[in-house]
Amino acid sequence: MKSIVYRTTGDPSVLEPVERPVPQPGPGEVLVNMAVSGVNPTDWKSRRGSKPGEDLAFAEVTPNQDGAGTIDAISPEAAELNPRLEVGDPVWVFLAQHRRPGGTASDYVTVPVEHVVLLPTGVSFDVGASLGVPAMTAHRALTVSEQGPSRLAPGALQGRTVLVAGGAGAVGHAAIQLARWAGATVVTTVSSEAKAALVRAAGAHHVVNYREGDTAAKILAVAPDGVDIVVEVAPGPNAELDLAVLANHGTVAVYANNGGDSVTFDVRPFFARNLRVQGLLLYTVGEDALQVAVEDITAALRAGVLGVGEEHGLPLTRFPLERTAEAHAAVEAETVGKVLIDIA
Repeated sequence: MKSIVYRTTGDPSVLEPVERPVPQPGPGEVLVNMAVSGVNPTDWKSRRGSKPGEDLAFAEVTPNQDGAGTIDAISPEAAELNPRLEVGDPVWVFLAQHRRPGGTASDYVTVPVEHVVLLPTGVSFDVGASLGVPAMTAHRALTVSEQGPSRLAPGALQGRTVLVAGGAGAVGHAAIQLARWAGATVVTTVSSEAKAALVRAAGAHHVVNYREGDTAAKILAVAPDGVDIVVEVAPGPNAELDLAVLANHGTVAVYANNGGDSVTFDVRPFFARNLRVQGLLLYTVGEDALQVAVEDITAALRAGVLGVGEEHGLPLTRFPLERTAEAHAAVEAETVGKVLIDIA
């Protein structure tokens, strides 16, 4: 089988194509014949490491956490754990390379059965490969506030206002779609009219260009009672804005550190309004939370939510498997939308 590997940390040039035997699923594993691999910022950050030339936990690593394809084989233990899975089923996978050497930039990958999810009828591999890190992160961000909800479904966020910072990104796109599906009023910030068009296509009710005028005033004009949940990609640069627009008992759900690692805010209004800053990371959130996200995302897919492509607000940029290094470079360069790798 064809696979992409790296043996040391560094820039995209450390990625190289190789031929390897098709693996067999171990206990509790499923072998998936990959069709599409999704690339996320976490993939290039793991590949780059803290500096070039670092040793890896494995002799070689195949990158990428997310993807979609068809089941090729199921171990007996996996079949017992999830008897609904059958050979030939279309599936999406998540955290495929977490603490494992094999990611989705390969013809085949073995994945723990808990991280293999059936694709509902009619849902494409492109959608499946775009779920994983973005959709599950968005789900978690929308379900960590003090006053709930802990699950997403139609009506779960009725009467709430959600602010999605940087809504044109993959997590922002998923957060817009999931929040709207759950009944929230969705406000998002963008840096250009082109990105504004994308977030409107994703379903945002109100769009604010943070480079033009008083952003807080514009948000409060459409959400006079304040924002209940902020899905935050840049907590440092946006700390003052978030504090200005949050409602009583509001939550900032932080999933990234764009723009810096430090956050400074005025403490008095923070405690006076019972505000909360909640960090989230899929790698450490726990299997229970991951499975809740799987169930809710599956329900959203069946309802026609989380579409991809420019018409849904998430343009796709594609590369063949042998150009995985270019795909990583594109994500590292902050290409707008979703970067996919065609495997089959």
